[in-house]
Amino acid sequence: MNPSIQLFKSESFLQNNLKLFVNRCSENFDLPFHAHDFVEYSYVAEGKGFHHIGEDIIPVHKGMLFVIPVGVPHVFRPATSNASEHPLILYNCLFNSELIITLSVIIQEQEIGDHLNDLANNQIPYVSITDAGLRMEELMVKLYRESSVPSIIGSSTMLYTLVSQLVVTTYRQLYHELHDEQERPTDFEHILHYLDQHISERIRLNDLVRFSGWSEKHIGRMFLRYTGQTFGSYLQHLRIQKGCELLKSSQQKVSLIAEHVGYRDVDSFHAAFKKITGETPLVYRKKSRA
Repeated sequence: MNPSIQLFKSESFLQNNLKLFVNRCSENFDLPFHAHDFVEYSYVAEGKGFHHIGEDIIPVHKGMLFVIPVGVPHVFRPATSNASEHPLILYNCLFNSELIITLSVIIQEQEIGDHLNDLANNQIPYVSITDAGLRMEELMVKLYRESSVPSIIGSSTMLYTLVSQLVVTTYRQLYHELHDEQERPTDFEHILHYLDQHISERIRLNDLVRFSGWSEKHIGRMFLRYTGQTFGSYLQHLRIQKGCELLKSSQQKVSLIAEHVGYRDVDSFHAAFKKITGETPLVYRKKSRA
């Protein structure tokens, strides 16, 4: 493992007989980029920010759930350095292969069991889905409450049941999203590709109307449906994501990077970058190379 990536081990978190740990926390800039030898389900309950996972930087908001396999490095960062006023709140559910064996008694479907084992053996990439009906938030809150009270009769059974429901609900939504992905309109895929390829240009909603033949209203609905963001928000986050990649991978001046990702002046880039990442471009570059 890369020495700059800190390894979190099960014995530091899973200290009970259940081999399960659930918490609710406010993310900050202190936690290091890390991997772990357990599976983690992370749910964004409040706020906005970024999830640095593997080689990706993903803008996050309320309702997003991530399943992080064993060995995949990641860290969450709030959208602003003032975490007290604009906190990024997460629920986390951690467990290892020992609990997966226990859950196999409850979860009867072979494909879901295989999915859990693949997560534990780092055989599949991370999972990212949006909790459209807030069903996962409800399960996370119940898990947190049940795990927070002193052990009472039936608490083990209740926790195992809730974890099983979380795993199955996530797998069901993932399965449906994979099928929905195959049915996603090709034109919208082309729109996302168009934005990616023309990120250095001034892009307006009218440009997408001409490109796709859809109305502005329909394009707006498609962005909310498939990205969870408005067109303007998606474009701004895409520009900053590209800026982050260039700051890490190149020696270009910040002013030149700002032009490459579509900002006509460096001050606008600075303002948007700090609003979304909580840091200035130079501080971000320095930290990413530390």
